[in-house]
Amino acid sequence: MAGIHHVAVICSDYARSRRFYAEVLALPVIREVYREERSSWKCDLDAGNAQIELFSFPDPPPRPSRPEAQGLRHLAFVVDDLDGAVRRLTGLGVDCEEVRVDPYTDRRFTFFADPDGLPLELYEA
Repeated sequence: MAGIHHVAVICSDYARSRRFYAEVLALPVIREVYREERSSWKCDLDAGNAQIELFSFPDPPPRPSRPEAQGLRHLAFVVDDLDGAVRRLTGLGVDCEEVRVDPYTDRRFTFFADPDGLPLELYEA
């Protein structure tokens, strides 16, 4: 394997999640298509070293996030300035947890959630 190409996220409200990922997280849109045969939007977003595929589907079941459930735990984004990224997100109304330090790497990180409660992390480079 040469790396991660994309991570797929299914959202409950496509417009709300598209705004969150494209505007709040400032991930550039690569392409956006409506797939008539699936009644589904698909938006490819540039996350730097990988892409995020944002999907809508009619009536998707909610994802259990808390307590932690089996499966993908969270999606982490690397940032150069954690404090600046947290200030930007909180200024846009996104609640971030307290900044912590990874005891194994000494790197700082924090968690927040997307509109559907998917845990997201900011990890300082």
